[in-house]
Amino acid sequence: MTYKVAVVGATGVVGREMLNILHERNFPVSEVVALASRRSVGKDAHFGDRKIKVKALEDFDFTGTDIALFSAGGATAKEWAPRVAAQGAVVIDNSSQWRMDPDVPLIVPEVNPDALAGFRKKGIIANPNCSTAQLVVALKPLHDRATIKRVVVSTYQSVSGAGNDGVTELERQTKAIFVNDPVEKQKFTKQIAFNVIPHIDVFLDDGYTKEEWKMTAETKKILDPKIRLTATCVRVPVFIGHSEAVNIEFEQPLSAEEAREILSVAPGVQVMDRREPGGYITPLECAGDYATFVSRIREDFTVENGLALWVVSDNLRKGAALNAVQIAEELVSQHLLRKQAA
Repeated sequence: MTYKVAVVGATGVVGREMLNILHERNFPVSEVVALASRRSVGKDAHFGDRKIKVKALEDFDFTGTDIALFSAGGATAKEWAPRVAAQGAVVIDNSSQWRMDPDVPLIVPEVNPDALAGFRKKGIIANPNCSTAQLVVALKPLHDRATIKRVVVSTYQSVSGAGNDGVTELERQTKAIFVNDPVEKQKFTKQIAFNVIPHIDVFLDDGYTKEEWKMTAETKKILDPKIRLTATCVRVPVFIGHSEAVNIEFEQPLSAEEAREILSVAPGVQVMDRREPGGYITPLECAGDYATFVSRIREDFTVENGLALWVVSDNLRKGAALNAVQIAEELVSQHLLRKQAA
C-alpha cells in the first residue's frame, strides 16, 4: 500500500526535514503535498530530487489524504488539526498544543508504541518536545531494568530548536562580532553568539520555564507517571543537536557496565563511551544522524543506585521530524490507518 502524505509547515526547518526523512526512509508514498501559509504559495519544497510547489493550507482539501505531518506551531495546530482529522487524515503534530490532552497519545516509537491505538478518539497524535524525545529513548531500557525514581537533567539546546529565526540570529551575531559590528537581539532575550542562555520558552510562577515543565510532564506521560524529574534547559550557540547531562536514581542497583550493555542493544540508541579524550559524542558529530547517542556512562556515588549519562541527538531529526515519520511508519506497521490509498 502507498499513502498520500501532507506536510504542513513545509517551509520551516522541521518541515523541510520531514520531507527529507520521508524520502530517505523510503516511506511508501503515493503523493507528497507541501503546505504552508498563503505567503509561501509557489515556493519550492524538495522531496528527494523532485521539486514540489508549496500550496496554501487554508485552501487545501484533505479528502483522500492519509497522514498529515504538522510542524506549523501551536496556534495552527489548534485550529487546523481537528479540521484535518475530521476529513479522514491522521494528524501527527509536532507542536505542544495536543501533547497533554488525555485523548491524544504522546508517542516515541521506541518507548510507547502500544499507546498509538488511542489516536482514534481525536485522529491526532502528538510528537513530544525535542529534548524529551531523546531523553526517554535513553531512559526507557534502563527504567525497564531497574525502575527510575528520580531524574535531574540539564539540557544544552541548539538554536535550531527555536526555528529559522534562531539559526539566523546566531549566524548574524557571530558575523557581527567578527567584523566588530553591533550585535542585535531579536529572537533571544540575550546575545546567543559566544554565550549560553538559561531560558527557553516562558517563565512559570514556580520559577521554572515552560520548556522545563514540558520535560517533566511529557516524560511522565510517555514513560511513567511515578518518575520525579527536574530540568534546567539552556540555549547554547550550536546550530544542530541537543545535549543533556542526565543524573538518574533507580530503585534497584544498576552498574555502569550493565547500563552500557543494556543501552548498546536498545532501539534507537548508539553508545559511544570510551573513557579517553574524544571517546564521547558531541552535537557536531550527531547532526544528520537518526540515533540518540549516549556517552559518559558512570555511577553516581552520592546517591544509592545512581548513574550519570551524557545524551546527544539531532533535534531536527529524532527531536522532531524523524520521530514524526517513525510514528507514521508505526501506524503502517500496526495497520492502524483508517483508510489506505492504493
